[in-house]
Amino acid sequence: MTVVHTPPDADLPGEFAGLGTDARRWLTAARASATARDTDWELRFAEAGRRCGTEHADAARVLLLAAARPDAETVTLLYHRGTVAERRAVLLALDGLDTEPAHALPLVEDALRANDTTLLAAALGPYAARHLDAHQWRHAVLKCLFTGVPVATVANLAARARADAELARMLRAYAAERTAAHRDIPADLDRVLALTQEQ
Repeated sequence: MTVVHTPPDADLPGEFAGLGTDARRWLTAARASATARDTDWELRFAEAGRRCGTEHADAARVLLLAAARPDAETVTLLYHRGTVAERRAVLLALDGLDTEPAHALPLVEDALRANDTTLLAAALGPYAARHLDAHQWRHAVLKCLFTGVPVATVANLAARARADAELARMLRAYAAERTAAHRDIPADLDRVLALTQEQ
């Protein structure tokens, strides 16, 4: 009888198929550490970029956060003391964590104030789609337009923009400002404006 040995990292999600053997083994061990909430799991969260490469760093950190299920205080600390890449991973993970809006929304709001477009895009995921109020969300969509972040990254865009007369007004005002200044109007603006007309 042939015995098939299953590699210890075989249960990693398919998105990690491109990882090398050493990186897969490291990530498997790091996830086990996070699940057990070992004292060094946060260090592994920080070093995921070096271990897994930039292509897989976000997904690896989100995987570790999902495994650790950190409390609100830890999520906040990881965000504020982290690099841009670590902050981005925290934002991407929010929808899968149990962090209450009172604790997580300030992190989203901080990212929306930042000048880093990767943070802006990460902040506008499903968590923000559910919890950002209308005023903040509209301004975040406008910020995407004038920073060049594709609106395709905005979670639940069609549903939130639908029949939003105030967003439509803001978009038309922004387009008028760009035209008066002889500047191009972002291509995504018409797309969002069309969504506001849907009933």
